[in-house]
Amino acid sequence: MSADSEVSFRAARPDDAETVFNITKASIAGLSRGCYSQAQIENWMGERTPRFYEDLITRGRMTVGLRNGIVVGFVDAEPGEVTRLFVLPEAAGSGLGQRLLDIGVAQARLGHDGPIRLEATINAEAFYRRYGFRSTGRGQFSHGLGGEPIEIVHMEL
Repeated sequence: MSADSEVSFRAARPDDAETVFNITKASIAGLSRGCYSQAQIENWMGERTPRFYEDLITRGRMTVGLRNGIVVGFVDAEPGEVTRLFVLPEAAGSGLGQRLLDIGVAQARLGHDGPIRLEATINAEAFYRRYGFRSTGRGQFSHGLGGEPIEIVHMEL
């Protein structure tokens, strides 16, 4: 993704659900190699479907990032926590993730006075550290919908 691409952000819409689902799968497959086993990557999504993301979108807390009008990443947050942030592998390192994280942190601060938390994948830990998050421990997470548990890093800002 070139630096001169037009970047914009908007609230996710229900018709973004399949795109967000596909971005999540592509991000996991493209950015998690070397940190997780092939079996973990293949089973990461468990039994999730685009419908799972449609339900999240209807809560009104998801923002999508677009380059030249095409959705290439998203962030979801609730008070006190950035719950999801994924970008397409080709968008990684372009600054889009940081801008989405800015949005997610701002949303997580709405109605919340304490630290902002998140559960980072091992491959994303350095990204969140650069932003100012600090590690508070490690754990395992199964994403609640099947699949082999993956190691995560608990972080807060």
